[in-house]
Amino acid sequence: MREIQLVINGKETRGHEGMTILQAAQQIGIEIPTLCYSPDLHATGVCRICVVEVEGLRTLVGACHTPIAQGMIIHTHSPKVLAVRRANVELLQAAHDAICVTDPTCQGCDLHNLCSDMQVRRIGFRVRHRRSYPIEENNPYVRRDMSKCILCRKCISVCSEIAKKNVYSIAYRGYESKVVVDCDDVLNTETCRDCGICIDYCPTKALTRPKELEAQHV
Repeated sequence: MREIQLVINGKETRGHEGMTILQAAQQIGIEIPTLCYSPDLHATGVCRICVVEVEGLRTLVGACHTPIAQGMIIHTHSPKVLAVRRANVELLQAAHDAICVTDPTCQGCDLHNLCSDMQVRRIGFRVRHRRSYPIEENNPYVRRDMSKCILCRKCISVCSEIAKKNVYSIAYRGYESKVVVDCDDVLNTETCRDCGICIDYCPTKALTRPKELEAQHV
């Protein structure tokens, strides 16, 4: 496998062909925040939290899915990167209808923790109407609160790549986009049985276990 030399935040490092910027940074102890990324899944770069600056490129790129190249000079925490990263977090926060953004006791929400780490304490972007959906408790294995969903698509990837069930998909367009089951039906027992693996990957607790199962899981 061909070796690749590059520079990240002034540090010379080496990687190999096929390695992403995120992986190259991690191997030398440089942390790049992520939200939609998981090493278990195919990287999609949906959330745009992991953007970095590569000298010579006009736009910022997603570190989780961009492969390294010979001679790359990368900045993971430049002023431009931090400004864009913060704006992306604020956009996610603005559309996220959940008290965990401002509730310091909700440590289970990755978006809450990201806001804390980046000191995003106020909503910089405001929406006229928040997405609000009734909580779905029809399924004995998964409880869905889609008002907390940030469209990271992790549940779709997990269900497809790991569970091999393809229960979830994206429907509608623009601000109306939503993770749906079939033709935007509720998640019933016939569709989803005794799995719940998507719950462990959901970053905002839009997917949780019913109280009965949560007690058993703990």
